[in-house]
Amino acid sequence: FERRFKTATGDTPLIYQQRLRVEAAKRLLEDGNRSFDEITCQVGYEDSSSFRKVFLKQTGLRPTEYQKKFQRV
Repeated sequence: FERRFKTATGDTPLIYQQRLRVEAAKRLLEDGNRSFDEITCQVGYEDSSSFRKVFLKQTGLRPTEYQKKFQRV
């Protein structure tokens, strides 16, 4: 399964799921209505520090940096 999934998507199932969660978190951060801890829970993580690391690795920005840069006014 994993090999076929990676062939089809370019990512392992875990990385693909992390990407989806980060994309959802980015949209929520842009709205600016929730704290990062709330967003962490909403996108399916229990530990905000773990999700911060994933977010930083995928975007190159800390969640607060991303929010300051892209938040809609």
